[in-house]
Amino acid sequence: MQARLLLEDGTLFTGLSFGAETEMAGEVVFNTGITGYQEVLSDPSYCGQIITMTYPLIGNYGITRDDFESIHPFIHGFVVRRHEPVPSNWRAQYSLGQLLKEHGIPGISDIDTRMLTRKLRHYGTMRGLLTTGNEKLEELQERLAATSQMRDQVARTSTKNLFFSPGNGARIVLVDFGSKNGILRELTKRGCDVVVVPHNTTADEIRRLAPDGIQLSNGPGDPKDVPHAIAMIKELLGEYPIFGICLGHQLFALACGADTTKLKFGHRGGNHPVKELATNRCYITSQNHSYTVLESSISDTKLEVTHINNNDKTIEGLKHKQYPAFSVQYHPEAAPGPHDSSYLFDKFLDMIADYKANNPQKPRQVLLSETLKGELQYAQK
Repeated sequence: MQARLLLEDGTLFTGLSFGAETEMAGEVVFNTGITGYQEVLSDPSYCGQIITMTYPLIGNYGITRDDFESIHPFIHGFVVRRHEPVPSNWRAQYSLGQLLKEHGIPGISDIDTRMLTRKLRHYGTMRGLLTTGNEKLEELQERLAATSQMRDQVARTSTKNLFFSPGNGARIVLVDFGSKNGILRELTKRGCDVVVVPHNTTADEIRRLAPDGIQLSNGPGDPKDVPHAIAMIKELLGEYPIFGICLGHQLFALACGADTTKLKFGHRGGNHPVKELATNRCYITSQNHSYTVLESSISDTKLEVTHINNNDKTIEGLKHKQYPAFSVQYHPEAAPGPHDSSYLFDKFLDMIADYKANNPQKPRQVLLSETLKGELQYAQK
């Protein structure tokens, strides 16, 4: 079956459909990863976006249950040069096409993804319409023009109820703005007692959970679209150790008085070089974001830049000069990507231990209130 991808500048790509027979609009972006397509399409940070994979062969190792980063994908389309309908891997449980059909997501193959990527790099990301229908081009252009930028991605991807992943270590409140499973996996692997809470959880509600530290997750969209989260972080800053990842990094910066802006085409892939300024060491990182913290806005804050991107020199890491709080723009949990930066979770736990040692007057409240006990959904991981 034929599929078509129409960009807002009028460019039309015609190829073959390998997903659901439907129509969806979204922001067209590209990812430079060679492997990890399942983790990419199940990353909630891609909510509302049509993903173009620059690597030409996609689908060759299939789909397996263990590699999902969320319960279901939030993407609005998948674009590849060549789709392999028959996977060859001992872990494969079903094909990429089957996954897209199951979740109502259109896919298109056999188009010039190199041309599409070069266009997005030159002109920036743009809205697109991916369809398997036979409507006239003029009708598609009208429907695409009528679409607006999505603003509620965090609400769409965040958990609706708080839940508990028990452990014997530090209690971490993980604020879910569209979190990847990898973050929870890294925390539980270190024995943390994790409570995952919705994006709109207030500072008082977090205090009632008696955390040792607060983890701000990744997530989709513009950080300025979630002002309630910025207010929550601002209120808890200095009260608990805080570690922000990706969107959490941007929200942390905004809470400290910095500013953010949208990148021309974003950073998406598993091979982005990042330099740690304190050691001059370079890490290869996994990234997926459209926005960045403005360097010019840092000078009037109590923030210090800790990492920069070696490609375009944008800010990749921050720490607070006074409080136990830091953040990174990239994904230390990887999935997909290199595991160079997983040490940051250990750094976070060390920060918590130091903070507790220096503040013995703040004992941990082990028991939750009866109200919160009733709300919690317990799930062993």
